[in-house]
Amino acid sequence: MTYPYPALTPEQKKELTDIAHRIVAPGKGILVADESTGSIAKRLQSIGTENIKENRRFHRPLLLTADDRVNPCTGLVILFHETLYQKAVGGRPSPQVIKSKGGVVGIRVDKGVVPLAGTNGETTTQGLDGLSESCAQYKKDGADFAKRCSLAIMENASVLVHYASICQQNGIAPIVEPEILPVGNHDLKGSHDVATTVPVAVYKALSDHLIYLEGTLLKPNMVTPGYACIQKFSNEDIAMATVPALHRTVPPAVPGFTFLSGGQSEEEASANLNAINKCLLLKPWALTFSYDRALQASALKAWALANSLACQGKYTPSGQSAVTASESLFISNHAY
Repeated sequence: MTYPYPALTPEQKKELTDIAHRIVAPGKGILVADESTGSIAKRLQSIGTENIKENRRFHRPLLLTADDRVNPCTGLVILFHETLYQKAVGGRPSPQVIKSKGGVVGIRVDKGVVPLAGTNGETTTQGLDGLSESCAQYKKDGADFAKRCSLAIMENASVLVHYASICQQNGIAPIVEPEILPVGNHDLKGSHDVATTVPVAVYKALSDHLIYLEGTLLKPNMVTPGYACIQKFSNEDIAMATVPALHRTVPPAVPGFTFLSGGQSEEEASANLNAINKCLLLKPWALTFSYDRALQASALKAWALANSLACQGKYTPSGQSAVTASESLFISNHAY
C-alpha cells in the first residue's frame, strides 16, 4: 500500500534532483542553524548571553553573512522557522541572503520529539499534521529543502516516509535523518551493527512508498564508538566502518550523505570526514557535512570571550591567532 499522493511528474523529479545535487556539489556541505528556541538557549548560555528574540536575531543572521570565501563551502543552510522570517544586516530576509551567496534554503519542519510508548527511552517526532500546508507555504517563502529528525526504527521509518512524500509533493527536497544517539560504552562493531540495521528499515519504507530517492539526501551518523567506550579508534578505523555500512544499506540512487557531527569535537568531525573521503573503497555518493556545533562552537566561544575581556580592558592578544582571525574586515564603501 503506497502513500496516497499522486506520482511525481518528470518536472517535479528534475527540480528535486537538481536541488539535491546543488547541495552536495564538490566541496559543499550544510550549515545547520536550525536550533529551536529552547536549544539555542544552551548555545547562548555558554557565552553568557540571554536567550531573547533580539539576541537570536543577531546570532543567526551572523552565520549567514560571513566572509564571501565561505560561500563555496556552503550548499545549504537549514533554518528554524523563526530565522526564516528574520532579516539580516541591511534588512534583507534570511532566504534572500542565502540565495545571493549561491546556497539553498532549508527549513526544519518537525515540532520536537516526544517519548515513544513501549520503548526504552526512544522518541519520535511531532509535526505531520498540517505538514503539507506548511511545506507549501515554506516553498513560497523561499525554502527548497527540509529536515526532519527521527530516532526509533520502525515507527520513525514510517514517519520519515510520510514526511518525505509530503515534502516532495510540494517541491521541497527532504533530508532523511534517522539519527542514532551514540550513548553507551559500545565499541565500533556495536555501532556498525546498528548503523546497518536502521537504514535498511528506512530505505525499505521509502521504497515501499515510492519515494523519489534521487530527490533526497541522507543525514546519517558516522560509525563511531559510544561516548563511554574507552577503546580508541583511528580516523581510518572510523572510515572503514562507515563506508561499508553505507554500501550494505543505501541505494546508489541517493545523491549524497550529509553526515551529522553527532557530538564529535570540531577536529574529530573534520578528520573523520576527511578519512571517509580518502578511503579507497567505492563511494557512489557525495559524502559531505551537515554540522551545527562542529562549525560554530569554538568560534562562538573564543571570540565572545575575547571581546568580553576587551570591553573590560583586559584582553591580551596571544600572537598565535590563525591568519583569518588577524585579517582586516574593513570593506571600502560598505553600506550598512
